[in-house]
Amino acid sequence: MSIVSQNNTNEVALVDCIQRFFSKHQVGKLLKKCNGTKEKGVPAITLLRYKLGNIFVGKSMYMQKKIGSFKEEFSKNTFYRFLNSTKTNWLRFTTLLAADIINNDLKDLTSEDRKDVFIIDDSLFNRSSCKKTELGSRVFDHVDMTYKKGYRMLTLSWSDGNTLIPVNSCLVASSKESNVIGPVKSFDKRTIAGQRRKLAQTKAPEVMLTLIDTALKAGISASYVLFDCWFANPAQIQAIKEKKLDVIAMIKKSSRIKYEYNGEKLSIKEIYSRNKKRRGRSKYLLSVDVMLGKENSIPAKIVCVRNKANRKDWLAFVCTDMSLSEEEIIRIYGKRWQIEVFFKTCKSMLNLIGECHSLSYDALTAHTAIVFTRYMLLALEQRQNSDQRTLGELFFYLADEMADITFSRSFYILMEALVASLQEILKLTDDQISEFVTDFESRLPEYLQKALHPTVSVA
Repeated sequence: MSIVSQNNTNEVALVDCIQRFFSKHQVGKLLKKCNGTKEKGVPAITLLRYKLGNIFVGKSMYMQKKIGSFKEEFSKNTFYRFLNSTKTNWLRFTTLLAADIINNDLKDLTSEDRKDVFIIDDSLFNRSSCKKTELGSRVFDHVDMTYKKGYRMLTLSWSDGNTLIPVNSCLVASSKESNVIGPVKSFDKRTIAGQRRKLAQTKAPEVMLTLIDTALKAGISASYVLFDCWFANPAQIQAIKEKKLDVIAMIKKSSRIKYEYNGEKLSIKEIYSRNKKRRGRSKYLLSVDVMLGKENSIPAKIVCVRNKANRKDWLAFVCTDMSLSEEEIIRIYGKRWQIEVFFKTCKSMLNLIGECHSLSYDALTAHTAIVFTRYMLLALEQRQNSDQRTLGELFFYLADEMADITFSRSFYILMEALVASLQEILKLTDDQISEFVTDFESRLPEYLQKALHPTVSVA
C-alpha cells in the first residue's frame, strides 16, 4: 500500500472549490480595482489562482516542474513578476474581499443580538536572515520577550464569535533606523509602493488606526475593538472612540499610565489596592468607573479578574461601553483568542513563513495577502458546511499531500532544502543542479524514487 494516495477526484474538488470562491466574490474584479492587472499576456487572476491553490497541492513550483506536474502556461519569471509588482494594492484587496464575505455571506447567518468585533494583534513574521531582505529588522517578540529578525505582522480581523475573517495587515518594520538590518529602497511617496513602505516604518499604534480606517471605508462594521495590553494606552483608546467604536482591552499594569478615579490620578495598581475585592465564586474581583485620557477624558469601566494561570495574580480590562455588565465584558473579550488560532493556522498549515523566500517587501506583502485569502476560503467553507469540521479538517480535506503527516511531502522538503543549499553555497547553474538531482535520484532505493515520482491512479 502506498504511503501517499494520489487522487484526481481531490484535485478536481479543489479546483471547483477555488473556482466557486473566485466567481461568487468576483475576485478578478476586486484584484483589478486594486491595480492587479496583467503586465505581459498572462492575466493576474490566473497567477493569483495558482498561488492560492498551490499550498493544497503540497508541491512548490520547482518540484512541480521537476516531476513534470506543472501544467500552467506561464513561466516562473512571470509568476515572480506578479508577486513583486509595486503597483498592486494588497492592503485594499484583502479589505474589499473581507467586506464582500462579511456583508454578503456572514451577516445573514449571524443574529442581530450577537456582537461582532474587530480584533487587533501582531505576530512575529520571522526571517532567519535580513541582511538582503528589504526592510528586514530587529523586532521585539512579545512571546519570548527578546528581539528577533523579521517583521511584526500587525493584523486586523473581524469576528462574530463563530467565524474569524482576516481583514488586512501590515508587515511592520522597526521605526528606528538602527534596528533596520535590510536595505531600504526609495519610492515616490505618492505611489502605492511608497505608501506601503512608509506605513511599514510607522509606529504600530498609528498603523493600527490606518488598518481600522481602511476597514471602515470598505463598509465593514463592528460593535467593539478588542486588543491586548500592548496597544491599550489611553491615547489609543480615545482615538478609536472618536471613530464611534467602543474598546474592550486588557490593561498594562504600568505605574506611568494614570486613570482619574474619585478625583485623583491613580495607576491601575493603586486603584486595585484601594478597593475591596469580591469573594467567593464571583466571575470578577473588582469593577470601578474611571475617566480615561489627559484631555477630553472619556468614561470607562475597569474590571479586574483573577488570573487562571496564577491564582495569586490578577488581570484588568477596560471597556468604553458603560452599559455593558462585567460578565458581558469578560465574555466579549474572550473572542480575542480567535486571532491566536488564526496565527497558528496560517503558520502551521498555510505556510505563511516558509513558502516565500523573496527579498522584496512587495512580494512578502503579496504572499501575506494571499495566505489571508486562503484562510478566508477555508473559513467560509467551514461556515457554510452543515457539518462541524474544523479549519484543520477542511484543510486536510482540500490538500493533496499534507506537510505534517505525509512521507512524500517531507521528502520534497528535504529535496528543496538540498537544492537551495547547492544554489546558495556552491553557486551551481540550473543545468548542474538538474544533473546532480538526476544522478542523486538514480542512487535512491525504488520506494524513494516512487515517492518523488508518484503515479496517479485514474478511477
